Amino acid sequence: MPGKFIHDFIVLRNISLNASHFILELLCPIQLPEIFPGQFVEVKVEHSPATFLRRPFSIHEVDRQENYLQLLIQIKGDGTRQLSLLEPGESLNMIYPLGNSFHMVKHEKVLLVGGGCGVAPLLFLARILKENENELYILIGAKTKEDILEKKKFEKFGKVFITTEDGSEGRLGLVIHHGLWRQTPFMADKIYTCGPEPMMKEVARLALIHGINCEVSLEQTMACGLGACLCCVVKTKDGHTCTCTQGPVFDSKELSGWVN
Repeated sequence: MPGKFIHDFIVLRNISLNASHFILELLCPIQLPEIFPGQFVEVKVEHSPATFLRRPFSIHEVDRQENYLQLLIQIKGDGTRQLSLLEPGESLNMIYPLGNSFHMVKHEKVLLVGGGCGVAPLLFLARILKENENELYILIGAKTKEDILEKKKFEKFGKVFITTEDGSEGRLGLVIHHGLWRQTPFMADKIYTCGPEPMMKEVARLALIHGINCEVSLEQTMACGLGACLCCVVKTKDGHTCTCTQGPVFDSKELSGWVN
């Protein structure tokens, strides 16, 4: 894994996706170091007195030729609201790249499962998997049609399936209710997932039923990103560990209480 850096990135674009989600496109002041799908950054939020600690965000996409990375962010509080107001030319201080990454495969059938803003680390992953000549299936879940994120970009890399809780697009229900889970034999050799924890636990359970390896990207509170504050500790079958250093990506079978 590469070393860690702290730099002031320059905002190139602030792209609104809907009322509660946006993408920050950020130019690195040096040549971007090697970054892998699944890694994250810790962002310093300015002009938000209530935001004392840095905020973690998955790296959504990387363009090494143009030397920028993207963050897909959901507006959830004052800190993320302040980030949504950033304009081109302004700076954003970040520690990067942090955490481990998804394990890459080649020449396999792969299923990506994202719920809500959990699609954030999966776009970068989808591109690299496609470059590795994998066959991709992408299952995205959201509350409504308006909440579906980055569908057109994902369609460049594989076949996309949609579920919405109100039935406004795709299948009615959650990603775990989609009919593809009932296919025999199952469509994929490997599953990667990110989203709400209950969703990921059920995806992990379904993967176990089909005898398929499943990697999950945990969405934990991570204040430092360096393993010092211990607020992101998760219980694994080998004991407690920090999500920010040993994760955020885990084999679902390693996590205590996820699958039996």
